[in-house]
Amino acid sequence: MKRTKKALCVLLGAVMCCSSAALLTGCGGDEIGKNGEVNIYNWGDYIAEGQYGLMNVIDEFEKETLIKVNYTTYDTNEEMYNKLKNSNDNYDVVVPSEYMISKLLREKLLQKINYDNVPNYKYINKRFKNLPCDPDNQYTVCCTWGVTALVYDKTKVKSKPADWNALWDKNLSGNILMINNSRDAMAIAMQTLGINPAEKFTKADVDKATKKLKEQKPLIKKYVMDQVFTEMEGGQAAIAPYYAGDIAAMMEENDDLDYVLPKNGSNLFFDAFCIPASSKNKENAEKFINFMEKPEIAAENCKYLRYGCPNDEAVKLLPEDIKNSELTFPSDEYLNKCYIFSDVGDDIYAYMQEQFVNIQAE
Repeated sequence: MKRTKKALCVLLGAVMCCSSAALLTGCGGDEIGKNGEVNIYNWGDYIAEGQYGLMNVIDEFEKETLIKVNYTTYDTNEEMYNKLKNSNDNYDVVVPSEYMISKLLREKLLQKINYDNVPNYKYINKRFKNLPCDPDNQYTVCCTWGVTALVYDKTKVKSKPADWNALWDKNLSGNILMINNSRDAMAIAMQTLGINPAEKFTKADVDKATKKLKEQKPLIKKYVMDQVFTEMEGGQAAIAPYYAGDIAAMMEENDDLDYVLPKNGSNLFFDAFCIPASSKNKENAEKFINFMEKPEIAAENCKYLRYGCPNDEAVKLLPEDIKNSELTFPSDEYLNKCYIFSDVGDDIYAYMQEQFVNIQAE
């Protein structure tokens, strides 16, 4: 999932600054690289790098291990997949989402993790072990999770919405934003039609969702990803579906915004650390993954990202406002109503993409 993380408030950064500094090991920079390197390929803006007083976790890893980190980013799962599949670039750690993990495994693009080298895996909550994409716990270490939700402007929406049907409310015509992601948009439409997006849906199901999205098209102001922040924080639109952690950040910037977790459940997504089959630095990759699951490190990332943290010990270190946020940590009761995307196969995915492009082109 693409996430564009907005900053935490400066107050939180100031509070955390001293605690972060206390964690630094003080190793000399001249020695970094002495123990080799590790090539990380991650989502853009998806790690605490010293912003707002939080720890720069890459610097901390390098100082602690003397392993040089080569860090690059991508915007979509598909961009990451194409690099792994078609380029000669070497990566040691990637962070795909659930459905992409299934695809990478199907195409034998990942290798097994030696969990003896990742002892901090013991801190991962059981909900995020034995994942549907990795039921035998061989290839993944979950690092973040979240749900999709609705953000809306209380000055423009008269009553609190209940579910995704609000995105088809004619009273909000011209003020509705729709997520510019075929998988998320199709899943939202499927839910309104009683189709389970977690199951191996068919082209006929895609056709039904396409029809529903075409009905919505005249009501939409625009399709958005990153632009949702400008639109909603600036009071330029009434309602939008987006990722809950990002909604928490939007609400910090505009007091008129509120949120809804759709009553019938939503998409529960997660990203996980994985090691590509082509990795040339597997042991260092496992050291990096283990470091990222140290409770104090995982907590720093959660403070920055505002996505759910699967590390139980890290959660204990979080400020109360984050621990108690329904957007960051929905209840187990709600999560039990949510669905997880599966690998639908290349033919269905391509068809879904094609239909979504056609909707927007009309």
